[in-house]
Amino acid sequence: MAGSQAELTGQEAEAHAERARSVLASVGHVVLGQERVLEETFSAFLARGHVLLEGVPGTAKTLMVRTLGEVLGLSFRRVQFTPDLMPSDVTGANVLGAGGEFTFRPGPIFGDLLLADEINRAPAKTQAALLEAMQERRATVDGVSHPLPEAFTVFATQNPIEFEGTYPLPEAELDRFLVKVLLGYPSADTETGLLARVVGGFEADDPSSYGVQQVLDRAGVTELRAAVRRVRVESALLQYITALVRATRDAPALTLGASPRASVGLLKMAQAGAMLAGRAFVIPDDVKGAAPAVLRHRVMVAPELELEGVTADAALASAIERVEAPRA
Repeated sequence: MAGSQAELTGQEAEAHAERARSVLASVGHVVLGQERVLEETFSAFLARGHVLLEGVPGTAKTLMVRTLGEVLGLSFRRVQFTPDLMPSDVTGANVLGAGGEFTFRPGPIFGDLLLADEINRAPAKTQAALLEAMQERRATVDGVSHPLPEAFTVFATQNPIEFEGTYPLPEAELDRFLVKVLLGYPSADTETGLLARVVGGFEADDPSSYGVQQVLDRAGVTELRAAVRRVRVESALLQYITALVRATRDAPALTLGASPRASVGLLKMAQAGAMLAGRAFVIPDDVKGAAPAVLRHRVMVAPELELEGVTADAALASAIERVEAPRA
């Protein structure tokens, strides 16, 4: 794959993968039984993408993001989205000082990891305050643009079963999320293990009880992210990614297919997945493995099929199977 940076070597890929796995292991020590969720979330972070976390309350969404911040040495900010939340509550505002001059007071968006809790409970104008930040990594207040931290990433949560008092995210905002990660209930053994940890002194609201240490610093995070972009992608796989995304636009079960931004997202997630596996190159399985998380929130199932219980993941699986993967 042509680019300004040298391609990653196999030795470099394995070294970076070892560091990334140590991060996953540390977070997994706190967030039990969510290996797939952790890998998809961290892969999206390494690919410089934002994450939409969907699951019922109490499935460790906040805990996961907070712990990730602890392990990476990054700041964590949480905003509870409510119907009366104003855009300035997120971005910040210019305030009048004692000397009669206005100064900018940054909002919680000026952190590294921003947890937008129950994002679909805020009205559209407040949700829209995140759009510029997610795409341009800056926030404009009163006509002045303020850059956001290099590691700035939005982790938004929403409840899949409670719709009263919510404002569904518009397609334009959904498309800004690199992945939509689904969280389910833990297994019985995992839940019992969680109870044992609580008996041992674990408290979700007290990071000092997590028993984890910082694994990477900001320079390490930047290095891992740069390594992801250096993972080689052959032209045949670029064509495969294009074919997969275009297949969603022709699928009979879908009334809305994925956008070109989805193609870019699938490429980046495949690169991140390859690096986590210790490879310096992408294979078709990297693409297929990343496809559900990248595409599920960018497509729309036909209403009559949705009533029959057909999910976006099921429709995508059918569309993906119709596209022939390139041979090694």
